[in-house]
Amino acid sequence: MANLLKNKEDQEVRIKKPSWLKVKIPGGKEYLRVKEVVEERNLHTICSSGKCPNQSECWSSGTATFMILGNTCTRSCQFCNVATGAGEEVDVFEPAKVAESIRVMGLKHAVITSVDRDDLPDGGANHWKKTVEMIRKKNPGVTIETLIPDFKGEWKNLEPILEVKPEIVSHNIETVERITKNVRIQAKYWRSMEVLKRLKEGGINRTKSGIMVGLGEEKQEVFQTLRDLHAQGVSVVTIGQYLQPSKKHLPVMDWVKPEVFAEYKTYGESIGIELVESGPLVRSSYHAERHI
Repeated sequence: MANLLKNKEDQEVRIKKPSWLKVKIPGGKEYLRVKEVVEERNLHTICSSGKCPNQSECWSSGTATFMILGNTCTRSCQFCNVATGAGEEVDVFEPAKVAESIRVMGLKHAVITSVDRDDLPDGGANHWKKTVEMIRKKNPGVTIETLIPDFKGEWKNLEPILEVKPEIVSHNIETVERITKNVRIQAKYWRSMEVLKRLKEGGINRTKSGIMVGLGEEKQEVFQTLRDLHAQGVSVVTIGQYLQPSKKHLPVMDWVKPEVFAEYKTYGESIGIELVESGPLVRSSYHAERHI
């Protein structure tokens, strides 16, 4: 009975969010303006689809992370709130709509991500290229960050990205090697590392990756992941607390304390990573304008 009670208490500790995880309630003129732009143009954002805890803060400051190639992912990662299923028909007008939205919002730095499109022969790579080209055409001087998939290791599909050379190209490793197969079912730890390596070798000056913690990883495993990322030449790493989007997703195994996040930042920068953003509510596109 004592063990059962202990397990129940442990579960309650996992479920209850600690005091340092406070999310702002959406509101304000700028938030509503961004919401209107997104809805009027029938655009998708990872802010909404991914239930990002920073949506209010980012939208209230006039920024959003646009998600291209639809709102349905062909993969079923156990941490992600984006819907899974057959890929949607690609909207050929989407690059122009995203570019125009960036112009209307007056952004100086644009962040673009996408769902995985394993159903497309090129994984959506050429749509990515058209989107970057259109953003630059309509917004001279804007800087761009692209958060790309792994294209299933079909390396020829990295070429369109390398051709347009966004100022920052990001690909998230998401978690440590040991639990990757449980967290990212169709992805591979070292394939993601290879993506980052090839981006750097292909001439992308600033590459970036992100890690979630609180999924059952050990501290030393996070340190090893940081070393692995540094070995691929990654310039920027973001580390944030995993939050369970729904009961269907992986449970939170640990609420990582702010002092541990500070330790990860100190360690990552001590081994040569240029910038490590590390904190409970940090996400891959959080304060992205600083990463340029």
